[in-house]
Formats: sequence, C-alpha cells, structure tokens
Amino acid sequence: MLYWLTALSDGGDVFNLFRYITFRAGGAFMTALIFGFLFGRPLINVLRKRQGKGQPIRDDGPESHFAKAGTPTMGGLLIVGALVTSTLLWARWDNPFVWLVLFVTLSFGLIGFLDDYAKVSKGNHKGVPGRVRLLAGFAIAGIATYWAMYAHGINDADLLARVEDYDALSGRLALPVFKDVLINLGWFFIPFGMIVIVGSANAVNLTDGLDGLAIMPVMIAAGTLGIIAYAVGRVDFTEYLDVHYVPGTGEILIFCAGLFGGGLGFLWYNAPPAAVFMGDTGSLALGGALGAIAVSTKHELVLAIVGGLFVVEALSVIIQVAYFKATGKRVFLMAPIHHHYEKKGWAEPQIVIRFWIISLILAMIGLATLKVR
Repeated sequence: MLYWLTALSDGGDVFNLFRYITFRAGGAFMTALIFGFLFGRPLINVLRKRQGKGQPIRDDGPESHFAKAGTPTMGGLLIVGALVTSTLLWARWDNPFVWLVLFVTLSFGLIGFLDDYAKVSKGNHKGVPGRVRLLAGFAIAGIATYWAMYAHGINDADLLARVEDYDALSGRLALPVFKDVLINLGWFFIPFGMIVIVGSANAVNLTDGLDGLAIMPVMIAAGTLGIIAYAVGRVDFTEYLDVHYVPGTGEILIFCAGLFGGGLGFLWYNAPPAAVFMGDTGSLALGGALGAIAVSTKHELVLAIVGGLFVVEALSVIIQVAYFKATGKRVFLMAPIHHHYEKKGWAEPQIVIRFWIISLILAMIGLATLKVR
C-alpha cells in the first residue's frame, strides 16, 4: 500500500525510497517484528483464558512433554497476523504473486485453525480428519498452482522487447545447477505444484513438535527463498547468474521479510519453555507459504534442499509407518525423527539448536544453486 506514495515523489525526495523493494522489505520486517512484540502477550493471555487446558498432550508422546500441559496453542495467529499486515502495508497490490502467496497462507492457516479448534474443544489430539485436511489442502494448492501458471504465462510486450531470451515459464519445471534446462510438464505441472505445496505444509507441520524447532528453520527457508525471489525477479541478476527470469517475483521478498520479522516476534514467546505453541494454525500456513513461494519462483526442487530438514522429518514418518506395517518393527524409537533423539536422551534445546544449524547449512547449499551452473 505504501508503494503508492511514490506518486508524490519528484525523484529526489524521501517518497522515492518506496520504489525500492529492499527498502520496503526492511519496513515489512520491522512492522512484523513490532506487531509480534505488541500483540504477543495479549494474544497469549486471550488464548490461555479461552482454551483452559491448552493444547492436548499425546499420551504416547515423550514423557518430558507432559510438563507442557496447559500451554495454549494457535500461536500461529500471531505470525500470520504479523506477516499479512506487513505485506499488505509494504508490498505492491498489483502484483499477482503477492496475492497468490497470501491466499495460500491464509487458506492453509484456516485449515490449521479449524484443526486446532477441534482439538482444544474436544480435549484430545484428534482434530479435523486427515483426509478432509488433505482434500482441502490439495484444492487450495490446485488453485494456487493454476494461478502461478497463469502469472508465468503473461507476455509483456515491453518486457519481450528488453529481454530477448525471455520465454513464458508456464507449465515448465526448472532444474537447479543445469543452465537453460526447462522441462515442459504442461498441465501435469498442476498436480506437481499441488504436491509441492501440500507436501511442504505437512512437512512443516510434522516438524513442529518441540519448542522453537519449526519456526527458526521456517524463517531460514523464507529468508533464503526471499533472496532467490528477489534475484530471479531482476533481469540484471538473472543474466549474471544464468537463471531463469520470472517477472514480478521480487515483491515476494517483502512477504518473506514480514514472515521473518513475525517469526522472531513469535520465537520470543516460543523459546523454551514455550508460552504458546504455534499449532497447526501456524505450521500449515507457513509450510504452505514456502511451497507457494517455490512454485512462484520456479525453484520447487531447490525447496527440497533449503527445506531439507522438513523433508527428513516427513520421510522419517513415512519410513516408520511403512516399515512397521511390513515387519511389525520400528526403524526409529519414535517418529518424527526429533522424537527419536528425545527417546535417546538428548535434551530438547540440544535437538532444537542442532536442527537449526542443519537448516542453516542446507539453506546455504540451496542458495549456492543460484550461481553453480
């Protein structure tokens, strides 16, 4: 919204700053961070009052989790509120990718909210049936992927005149490292994009099992994808890096900055011992957002690297379930894998910080794919 202040600029005053994505990204970060600090404690108080016993603790979970009984959930409302407010305030409203990512975030956040509400109201860990959640998630992801394909297929005459090698990216899959390689999936790109978005949402949801475990890797992934979005949205950067130019994606950096700021505000209250849990409200919303950003920037495969921790967490559950059904035995002491290390005696902060370090390493590897060609 504040971008339109540039209409008041003569090119040499303070209003000209609002033209720059980097300036507005900084504004979004600070807005979201302040939002988190201002509304964090009041929201926690309201959630604690309304939820009573807080998030139900699984009887078959690690024994150390029983001490967390009474901690309220739905803390994701703070993150989503912060990033939506900051994005609407600082991003351009005429950019299709901004609305696409917001649509996915709010839609998956609604699914998570209904799931959290069902758990709290029933007093057990069984919320909305898994099949219903998946069907709703795939429907949202299908709309978002079609939306992205449409946005990628827009041909701008001025753009084509300036960039000779620009080609519509609609329905095409870009491969990291391999320069100029595009696989035309056609309409099959829609189910592919659906899997990316839904898979990302549920992988983050599975990771959210310890205080602060999910939010920092999400912030790291969002920061990395934000840099990628800014780079692929600039002609000069893409020519230097030999990556595909995706017009308009630079504005996604503002959303990512808002997510980072909102995430820090939430982490202030989620650091061990957590005063509030993110809940499915936050984990599904943020995971879906990461998937939507990857689809928008044509970096779906790079997301598997940047979000490698989420991939491992999800795979640990898949492997555990499949192996148990086949043999009646378990590969891990408990899945997802962070619970395996809890069962082995690792302290919760030890697991969380080491997983943060792994996330940062993977993010650096994913970022390196921009230049390694």
